[in-house]
Amino acid sequence: MKHFAVLITLLRDRKKFLAEIRQNVKVERKITSLLIASSAFFAVYGAIIGASSSWQQVISSAIKLPALYLITLLICLPTLYFFDILFGSKLTFGQYAALILTTVSVISVLLFSFAPVTLFFLISIHEYTFFLLFNVAIFTITGLVGVKMFYEGMRSVTTAEDRFRLIDADFEVAPMDDFLPSSAAAKPASRLADGNAEDDGLQKTRTRLLQLWLVLYAMVGCQLGWTLRPFFGAPGETFHLFRNLEGNFYGQVWRSLLTLLGVQ
Repeated sequence: MKHFAVLITLLRDRKKFLAEIRQNVKVERKITSLLIASSAFFAVYGAIIGASSSWQQVISSAIKLPALYLITLLICLPTLYFFDILFGSKLTFGQYAALILTTVSVISVLLFSFAPVTLFFLISIHEYTFFLLFNVAIFTITGLVGVKMFYEGMRSVTTAEDRFRLIDADFEVAPMDDFLPSSAAAKPASRLADGNAEDDGLQKTRTRLLQLWLVLYAMVGCQLGWTLRPFFGAPGETFHLFRNLEGNFYGQVWRSLLTLLGVQ
């Protein structure tokens, strides 16, 4: 239960949780707890969507849904970490992992909160295409909320990081000002102002990189989900752990939408 307590702490006081990650407070414990808690929630929701087919699909989806989010994290995390370091970040790899796991954990909780609704539609509406598109909508909504929270969290952490770096610079300059005439003291102040402008430029660059990374994260997640399919399993079809790699996620969603509308 202690792992779920960490997740509850994140949900109740996200600002404090992010501040502790920035300060490197019990980061390893946070990573472990968020990993276990989010995997459990994903497994529950995966089992529900897999119940549209066979018991084998239930077990398969309960394993593959947590794997989808965690493998996506592993694929995309190094890109964010090394690019951010290149542009001035002082955070460790573990801190970045913890930050992304906060997003994954929030998404898992949101999916779990939709579980009763999904189960209701699974029982009451025996329409595979509708159930598929309904869950695509749920995954999209929860993903967008999670990505938005990650973006805001990263912005707050990096802004606080830059603020503390500037405070350290102030302390380095201030003792010199006490012993220098005003004309000489103006030079460190000028250097500090130049440093502020440089930090602003780096912050803008890191913000753009973060936005591009979020697009990359979404694309990798969608395509990986297509690669790991099926998660639902069409009723009456033989169970397959994986399907042949053909087409792509976006094309299948479009075809399912046309089928639901009766166009094809």
